[in-house]
Amino acid sequence: MKKRTHYDLLRAGVGYYTALGAMGVLVLIGLAAAFYMEHHGHIVTGMTNEIVWGMPHVFAVFLIIAASGVLNVASIGTVFGKTPYKPLGRLSAVMAAAVLAGGLSILVLDLGRPDRLVVAMTKYNFHSIFAWNIYLYNGFFAVVLLYLYTQMSQDFRVRRFYKPAGVLAFVWRLILTTGTGSIFGWLVARQPYDLAIFAPMFIALSFSFGLAIFTLLMVAMMRGDERPVGHALVARMGRLLGVFVAAAAYFTVVWMLTDLYAAEHRSVISYLFASGNLYSWLYWAGFIGLGTIVPMALVFSSGARRSHAPVVLASLLVIAGGIALVYFVIIGGQSYPLVLFPGMEASSSYNDGQVYSYAPSLPEVLLGIGGMALAVAITLVASKVLHILPTTLADADVDPHLAAEGEVVEMKKAA
Repeated sequence: MKKRTHYDLLRAGVGYYTALGAMGVLVLIGLAAAFYMEHHGHIVTGMTNEIVWGMPHVFAVFLIIAASGVLNVASIGTVFGKTPYKPLGRLSAVMAAAVLAGGLSILVLDLGRPDRLVVAMTKYNFHSIFAWNIYLYNGFFAVVLLYLYTQMSQDFRVRRFYKPAGVLAFVWRLILTTGTGSIFGWLVARQPYDLAIFAPMFIALSFSFGLAIFTLLMVAMMRGDERPVGHALVARMGRLLGVFVAAAAYFTVVWMLTDLYAAEHRSVISYLFASGNLYSWLYWAGFIGLGTIVPMALVFSSGARRSHAPVVLASLLVIAGGIALVYFVIIGGQSYPLVLFPGMEASSSYNDGQVYSYAPSLPEVLLGIGGMALAVAITLVASKVLHILPTTLADADVDPHLAAEGEVVEMKKAA
């Protein structure tokens, strides 16, 4: 019979303050980088009049996509009734809000005029998908807070809304990621985009990015606080990560084949996927190789059932491959010249018809890293003040079936 899950605050030891201090330093460096770009203007960045979304947008979009996927861990336990994932619901909800906050902080500081965010929040142009996303992001925080409240409340009258709140959170996260994907899918001015496939593709990517981030931080926090983490539980999460990674790769291939089928898009697809440039390498070597094939080999290996290391390494590679893919989509998509007059060549002093170059500057990278550090810092602080971290995730305490699965692995290992 499954035991009741108990939660406790993260202990504030040397390791905790060291990790929190390191994240704080990175956040301050990110703020300094934002101030430097704000003071000197975008001339100190690698962005140009042609490539207006740079490295900060790569980090921001990656985190926004991942936030939805982090919350999916809680949804697996609440909506789909998977017992091993139910103790992870509180941490999943808090971490999802933290990751979204990290991504949005990068966007706000990369606007050039962060103070004008008030305008974006008070005056809406509903013909723009960006205006829609203001509601989706704010709604995500509200829904996650409601979901977390129903999980942590001791009042039965509140607890009975736990399942409906979980379903609402699941639906909202799908809508949120659909909105983020639609930013690109509805962008008709850029040939590499303008496809409905971007919405489901971003949903699949969110599953893999989010689960990778959650697994990495969950294992690090539990082991750092000397709390048991079952090998069978982590192995199961690893196998699920492998399925999500394969699904994400599938949608990117469908995107490529869809554009190849249309004659007017063959040149841009050849440029992105088969020209041997940086973007081709980022996709094939970064996302497909290191971010898909290697992680799948790791999580489905026999070693993943006996040690956390293969799944942790796979999660790191999925994150690295995910950043490579987002760079490929955002920067690569902008670098291809706009087709102003279909079927005709265009040239002018504004480099019309020419491939645009971009090299990320150090302040852009530091701002992005600062946003990621902020997400980790929020999670660490929340775990210190809220009872969201289980006292144990040992297989026997999470699910008897996992304990039996772990025993089989140990017997095989002994044999």
